[in-house]
Parts: sequence; C-alpha cells; structure tokens
Amino acid sequence: MSGSISQQNITQGTPWSGPAPTPAYSGAASTGIFIPEIWSGKLIEKFYAATVLAAIANTDYEGEIRNQGDKVKIRTKPTIAISDYTLDMDLVIQRPSSNSVELQIAYAKYFNLALDDINELQSDLNLLSMWSDDAAEQLKIVIDTQVLTLLDAGTAAANKGSNAGAISANIDLGATGAPAVLTPNTVLNYIVDLGTCLDEYNIPETNRWLVIPPWVAGMIMKSDLRNASISGDGISLLRNGRLGMIDRFTLYASNLLPTAAEGSATATRIFAGHPHGLTFASQISKVETLRSERSFSTLLRGLQVYGAQVLDGIALCELYAVRG
Repeated sequence: MSGSISQQNITQGTPWSGPAPTPAYSGAASTGIFIPEIWSGKLIEKFYAATVLAAIANTDYEGEIRNQGDKVKIRTKPTIAISDYTLDMDLVIQRPSSNSVELQIAYAKYFNLALDDINELQSDLNLLSMWSDDAAEQLKIVIDTQVLTLLDAGTAAANKGSNAGAISANIDLGATGAPAVLTPNTVLNYIVDLGTCLDEYNIPETNRWLVIPPWVAGMIMKSDLRNASISGDGISLLRNGRLGMIDRFTLYASNLLPTAAEGSATATRIFAGHPHGLTFASQISKVETLRSERSFSTLLRGLQVYGAQVLDGIALCELYAVRG
C-alpha cells in the first residue's frame, strides 16, 4: 500500500550512516562504573606577594580622589630666608610663597567576573566573596609593581650610582654595568651607605624605610645582624622570619622590586627613603554586582583608580645590586 511502513522496516530500521551520537554523559559512568565526586568545603591556601606602598608612601590624599582623571593639588612648605640684623636697620619683609605639586589620578585597573547560576547552585562556597578578596590582593600586587618602577627615574641623581652622596660624592651604590655585589659580609655596609646618602640631604631619621628582595633578607638573617644590639631596638631580628629595624630603617621584603639583566646575573633595584619622597593615592571607586544580559550569571566587577608621584627625589635612595 502506498505510503505504508512495512513490519520489516519497523523491526530492522534503516542503517544510520552519520556520526555516532554523543552520549549524554561521558566518563567512568558511561562504562557502567560510577565514581562519585566529592567537592571539599575547604580551599587550598593561596599566597600573595607582599605589598608595601601603604608603608613607604605618603597616602594623606587618598580621601580626596574619586575618579580617574581627578587632580589633587598638594601644597609644599615655603623656604624661609634668614637675614643678618644690625642696629637701627630697616627690616626686609619676606612674603613666603609655596609651590604646588599636582598629583594626577591617571591610572585605573578593573576586574570583571561572571558566576554562572548553575555553578552557584552547585557550590557550598561563597564564590563571589572569595573572588572579590582575591581580586583585591591581585590589584595591590599589580599596582605595587607599577609604582615601584617609578622610583628609579624619580630618585635624585646624588642618591644613586657609583658616585652617590650630595656632599661626599664617593658612595658606590652600583650602576648599570657595575652593580654592587651583596654578600652577608657586605650587606650591612651598603645599608649604612643608603642611610648616609639620606643624611647628606638632611632627611629625617624617623619613618625611614628600606624595601629589599627576599634574597637580601636571607643574607641579613645569616649575617651578624642576628645580634639584637645591631638592630638598635633591643629585639632580635629573628622574629618569626620578619625583619625589624637596621640603621634607622624599617625593613620590608618584597618580590615586586624592578630587576634588570647583568650578564648572567639579575640585578635588583633596592629602594630606601622617607614617606615624604613618594605620594600615592588610591581608591576603589566601583564594586558592583549585576545580572548578565547575555547569560544566566551574576557579574562581579570593580574599578580602582590611583595616582603616584615622586614628590621629592632627595628623600629616595637606590641601591643597584646583584647577589654575591
């Protein structure tokens, strides 16, 4: 009968000549062996590079910025002239005026993350909160790395190089092609030299800082600086792996210092100074969650704006060094 389907066709069917269909589930279960997956409610700890900008920079102006493109006018102290006086002379009137420095909030970094609804339902972790915490740490690392690279160009010429010292001009702090060579026996000498450079510019002794790479921190831990009397604060430098003070410097270790190739070695730019030398202002201007228009997911995004500027290069010193 025209248009009918024979019993033979129903039973045997027509052979399939196309590609094999994809099973709804692939893996061990498709072979007949079911292996259940258990998601732990605990996370593997993540470790972040130490950030130091909040400790070494002047951050007094952070509350005055809101958006990228903002400008902060920073007033400087005037220099008062001192004159000789003789009896019955007319006094010369001085009208102090101060220059202003403009801090441009020129940089911005963002993150934009999506959490699919299915993943959110299947997770017993607060993923958005966890991601937000990680994003904050990653922002600090990126910003620290960028700002630390600005210090080389901003450091006064008399506070770096092989002829450093505003008065002495005979302090060798290393230079491109001839870096200083640090060993456990010489590291203290170079730290003292950095302090001398600041002294020759009359930089205050209080609040001085020194940022060193971990390999220099290791040298200090192996040197005679383990003796508490050298630190000047009566407390041993071996404080659960954290360094204290040496020659009026508070020490901070960071993996984010700029480096350069010196033959087969790697030289690190080690910076010392006073917060007066560097200003830094940063603000997370936006953190928001919203529904995605293109997928079944929640978006988490944030925007951080910031600016950094060397205010006074004489309050910064640079040691260009390799491991000896």
